[in-house]
Amino acid sequence: MPLLRFLARRIALGAVVMWTVATVVFVMYFAAPHDAARLIAGRQADPDTVAAVSRNLGLDRPLLAQYGSFLGRLLHGNLGYSYTNSEPVTTLIGQGVPVTVSLAIGGAVLWLLLGVSVGVLAAVKRRSLVDRATTGLALLFYSMPTFLLGELLLLGLFYELHLLGFNLFPGGGFVPFTRDPVQWAQHLLLPWLTIALVSAATYTRLTRAVLLDVLGEDYIRTARAKGLSERRVTLHHGLRSALAPILTQFGLDVGTLLGGVVVTETVFGLPGLGQLLIVSISHQDLPTTIGLVLLASAFVVVANLVVDVLYVVLDPRVRLS
Repeated sequence: MPLLRFLARRIALGAVVMWTVATVVFVMYFAAPHDAARLIAGRQADPDTVAAVSRNLGLDRPLLAQYGSFLGRLLHGNLGYSYTNSEPVTTLIGQGVPVTVSLAIGGAVLWLLLGVSVGVLAAVKRRSLVDRATTGLALLFYSMPTFLLGELLLLGLFYELHLLGFNLFPGGGFVPFTRDPVQWAQHLLLPWLTIALVSAATYTRLTRAVLLDVLGEDYIRTARAKGLSERRVTLHHGLRSALAPILTQFGLDVGTLLGGVVVTETVFGLPGLGQLLIVSISHQDLPTTIGLVLLASAFVVVANLVVDVLYVVLDPRVRLS
C-alpha cells in the first residue's frame, strides 16, 4: 500500500537522523580531544580516581568498542545512570516528561487555535482597523521575551489578585492530571498563556500572509462565482489549502518545545525536562544531558513524521513519495 510504504520510508529516514544525532553526541562527549573521565570525576580528583572512573565507564577501551557499546545501550533503552544522584537517567526523564508534555501540548493547542483564528480574521478584514490591531498585537507579543511575559502574568494574575483575596491562578508547581484534572489545568494555565501568546504571534502573521495568497487564486474566485458563502469559501477552500506551511511550522515548534521549555519551566517552577537539563549541565552530568539531547531529537523526528502524514490527509494532491 502506498501509505504504508510512505510511512516506512519516513520511519527509516527518522532512524537515520537519530543515528546521526547519536553519533554526533558520542563524538562531542567521548571522541573529542578532552579527558571525559577527568570531566566526570571533577577538577580536584586525584589520578587514581580519574583512572577508576575511566575503567568503570569503559573509557579506557578502544574508541570503536566504546561507540558500539554506546549504540547498544541506546537500542536497549539504557541511558545510563546520573552522576549527580546515581539514579537511572530514564527514571529522571520519566519524572519530567509528564510536566513538559502537559505544558507543551496545552500551550501548543492554545497558540494554534488563537494564532490561526486571529490570522483568519486579519486576512478576511485586511486593511481594516481589526487587521491593523491584530497585526500590531502580534508584533508586540512576538517581540516580548518569554520570561518577561511570564513575570508580568505572575504579577498581574497571581500576585495582585492574591492580594485582593482571589486565588484563581497558582504561582507555580505541578499537579498530575491523574490526581486532579482541575488543579492540573489551574496550575498550568499561566504557563500555557505565556507560551501561547508568544508563539501565537508567529501563526497569526503566517496564517494571514498565506491565506491572503490563497484567497487570490482562480479556484477561490470560481467558488465565489458558484454562489458559495464567503465563510464557506474562506474556511473550507481557503484555510484548508493554507494549512500546509502552518503545519510545517507547528511540527517544528512542538518538537522543539517538547525538548524542554526551559524558560517557562524556570519562571513558574515546573519540574520538567527543561529544569532537568539546566541541572544536568550545571553539574556536568553527561548521561542525563545526552539522554535529554537524544529525547529532544526524537520529539522533533516524531513531530515531523506526524506532520508528513497530516499533509496527505489534508491535501490529496500531495503525492506519497
